[in-house]
Amino acid sequence: MTLRIVLADDERLIRAGYRMTFDSESDLEVVGEAADGVEAVELAQRLVPDVVLMDVRMPRLDGIAATRAIVARDQAPAVLVVTTFDLDEYVFEALRAGATGFLLKDAPEAQLLAALRCATEGVALLSPTVTRRLVETFAPRAASPCEPVGLCLLTSRESEVLTQIALGCSNAEIGRALAIGETTVKTHVSRLLMKLGLTSRSQAVVFAYETGLVRPGMSPTNIA
Repeated sequence: MTLRIVLADDERLIRAGYRMTFDSESDLEVVGEAADGVEAVELAQRLVPDVVLMDVRMPRLDGIAATRAIVARDQAPAVLVVTTFDLDEYVFEALRAGATGFLLKDAPEAQLLAALRCATEGVALLSPTVTRRLVETFAPRAASPCEPVGLCLLTSRESEVLTQIALGCSNAEIGRALAIGETTVKTHVSRLLMKLGLTSRSQAVVFAYETGLVRPGMSPTNIA
């Protein structure tokens, strides 16, 4: 299966660098390039890509607003945000808007390729040195004083799975921790995302911190 990719970045040379990298991979195909957020939204609708590689800061429409517009459509592509900054409030907002995940622009090529290939499965590769710090810094500021109704809709098992997701565990790790099969984990993930009206695991991470289900400093071994 060939992954169809739209590149969204206002720097032509950066887009050219991405294209050169992806063109050398037999399972990746760049089907369009956007120089701003408006073009990114238009191309995502017209070309129906599998993944949009989205810069955060662009003219006319920034990457956050563009991400929100893209994921709001039916059968939306995954949006993978890339940024120059390793702790950027705009990136946190992009995750809240529905981005599948994000990476730094200087991430190793292998990490970028892995993220693209995982994005369509909702298992985005997030920059490990950034994700926890970013969410723990900004989620408490954005947290609502009232617990969202959505959290009450989850079963106890779904809450456990959501907690593990927010702590950075993969499906296989969640399965081992909860003594359930990986297929069962995937089913729980799909159901909790649907109940909460979320589009990605990254949004689930933000939601878990904002509601207080997961707190800064927690780890898979000290869940209370």
